[in-house]
This record gives sequence, C-alpha cells and structure tokens, in this order.
Amino acid sequence: MAKYSRDDIIRMVEEEDVEFIRLQFTDIFGTLKNIAITRNNLEKALDCKYMFDGSSIEGFVRGEESEMFLYPDFDTFEIFPWRPQQGKVARLICNVYTTDGTPLSDDPRNVLARVLKTAEDKGYTFQVGPECEFYLFHTDDIGRPTNITHEEAGYLDMGPTDLGENVRRDIVLTLEDMGFEIESSMHEEGKAQHEIDFKYAEALHAADNIMTFKLAVKTIAKRYGLYATFMPKPTDHDCGSGMHINMSLTKNGMNVFYDEKDAYRLSETAYAFMAGILKHLRGMALITNPLVNSYKRLSAGENTPIQIGWTDKGRTAAIRIPFADKDSTRIELRSPDSCCNPYLALAVCLACGIEGIEKKLNAKESYIGKEKERNRNFFLPLTLKEAVDAFREDAFIQNVLGASLSKKILEAKENEWKEYSAAVTDWDVDRYLARY
Repeated sequence: MAKYSRDDIIRMVEEEDVEFIRLQFTDIFGTLKNIAITRNNLEKALDCKYMFDGSSIEGFVRGEESEMFLYPDFDTFEIFPWRPQQGKVARLICNVYTTDGTPLSDDPRNVLARVLKTAEDKGYTFQVGPECEFYLFHTDDIGRPTNITHEEAGYLDMGPTDLGENVRRDIVLTLEDMGFEIESSMHEEGKAQHEIDFKYAEALHAADNIMTFKLAVKTIAKRYGLYATFMPKPTDHDCGSGMHINMSLTKNGMNVFYDEKDAYRLSETAYAFMAGILKHLRGMALITNPLVNSYKRLSAGENTPIQIGWTDKGRTAAIRIPFADKDSTRIELRSPDSCCNPYLALAVCLACGIEGIEKKLNAKESYIGKEKERNRNFFLPLTLKEAVDAFREDAFIQNVLGASLSKKILEAKENEWKEYSAAVTDWDVDRYLARY
C-alpha cells in the first residue's frame, strides 16, 4: 500500500516550507546522483517529465539514445533534517526510464525491482538488515580527506577515549528524524571505526536506506570537520570495513527460514537459499566487493570472511547464522562491503537464493567447523582480477543483471585493474627506490 500520494507530497512541500527537491538516483557503481529543482517545478517532477543526459552517467546510455527520464517513487519523499528550517530541502528517489516509457534495464533500482517481482510471484518477501561500518578521519588544511586520526579507541570503547562519540550520536539522531529505527551504534575495532545498525526492511526500502545512510553519515561528519569513508581498507594497520547483509524470507507473514526442530533452527528453505548464494559467491564478488581495495580487506588476516561456507560460531566463513528467535531467524552474509551498489548486491543475493530453493540445493555440507576452518581451500577471490574472471564465468549472475549491464561492469572493472597494476604506489617507492 502506497505511503504517499501525489497530493500528499504537494501538500507537505507547501506546509513544511520546502524550497528545493532533490531527484535522486544511483548509477551502476553505487554513486548517488541528483537533479535539484525548486518547488515551483514539483508537479513537473511528479508527472515524470524531468530528463537528464544519460551519456554523461557512466553505464546509462543506451545505443544512440541519451535522454533519460526520472520517475520518482512517492514513498521515498523525505525532508533532510540537516538543511535550513526555512527553505527546506527534500528528496525523492527515482527510477530511470527511457523515452518510450519503459524502465531502463541497466538502472540498478530497476534491476532489484525485477528480481523482487520474481520472488513476489512465488509468494516471498525479501527482508534485509544491513550493518554498515565506516571510519571518521581528519581532513587536511584545504578540506581534502585523509586517513589520519588521533583516536586510540577500540571495540565498544566510550568517550572520552572514543573521540567520535558525539558525531555518532548526531548521526543517529539525524537518521531517526528521517524515520530510521536505529537498533545500535558503537565504536568498532579499528581506531576511528564506527558502526550504526538500523532495523531490517523490505529489500527495495533497505537499499534506499543504505544510500540515505551513507549520505547522512558523510554530511554530519563534515559538520565536525571530519571525513566519513566507507572505503573497505583505508589503512594497512587497522580493520577493514564491511557491510554485513542479514537476510530472511517471509511468506504469508511467516519467516520461512525458521524450523524449531533443526539443530541450527534453520528450515530446508533456509538451507536451500543459503546454498544458492554459496554456489555463486565467487561470481557475485565483483558486485558485493567491487573495488581493488575491497580485496585488501578480504585478504587482510585470519578473521576476514573469505571461506565459502557457513558457520554459527566463527568469523572466517562468508555466511554466519546469528543466534535469533523465531521471527528474526536469518542468514548473515559477511563478505560484502559498503562500496557495493546495494541495489545490485541485494538483487544477486535474492536471485541466487531463489535459484537454490527452486533447485532444492542443500548447504548442510558447507558447514565450517574449526577443523574445516583450518583446512578448507575454497575461498572468495583475493584480487579484483580474480573477481572479474569469476564474474565472467558465472552466466547466472550475468543473466540476473542483464547482458548490457554485465558488459559495462566487466569493461569498467577490467580497466580499473589495468590502471591499478600499472600505477607506481608508495609501497613500490618505499620498497625499491633506495634499494635499487
């Protein structure tokens, strides 16, 4: 059921003295884009008549056609609490459409909507709860980001050791003003590393929430003269930042992952869903871990989630089963990072899980205990190059995304790896310059 109607939005803009509305969308690499309009042009936007040049957005142009239309999702209307109280700023998240009135197949939000429709036709609702980690660093004298911090706090430390406590509190309060239900916030293991967890939601809403969360975190951090980064491994001496994805399926309002008779309280449906994800975990890594830097997190040490299997105890398996009651039974995919495009990441997770259910796969033999944790040799890719090769070999993942989008992602990531391989880094200079 729709949350807002066209008339509701027009009324709220008038009553709340909203002067600017940002029409937001996400490109194929997970970067938030927008067109800002004044309220005098609101009705034009609500009638889906705003265009942009798709040829200027990487991955959006379709053949010779560059004009794209923004179709706002009325339910995503939100007023930014960090903007002025007079002449406020609001946003609408949009889907991208072509000039013939059809959804752009390569638009990430449309990709997720397609997969959700397939699951819905089978009676399933996909629920997602993300856990996003980030760092708060200083900026330099002209405001550019650094990876420098004066913090010495560690896991679950408090102020005054935790120098980011006030920033984190303001982020939480801001998110609550925007309708988020915050479940917890904390200092993480790394110096200046933080985590804020918010309540699960239906997948499309959850992906929207992730994009909104990242914008809010960066905006509030800037108020304090800090830079918030979701980069997976911003320093070589501290923990990497991930985005654990907690997933469950409901049917007729019931959590179909729960079975009280199972040792791990998982149903056959849950095992099948999990097996589908594990089957394609290497192929989807290019989506869930899309950067050169992503694999510096995954190869950083013994506690990183790189083993293709599941467990209820350890931290090196890609999937963990958290202790939970009946309604909150879920699987936690620990390998993704927050630099992924959340729409595409959730789309491939759901599609793989549904395939597992349909093919009656079973993940019971993929359990990783302590002995297997030491000996198992089936791992996620450890470089972007490995991830590119695994993606190219996984026809199922490419089919979920579509041939056109898959080709664009492959080309972009192949080029990224080539540029990285050719770059002379500080490590090269420190290692070789004085020696040779």
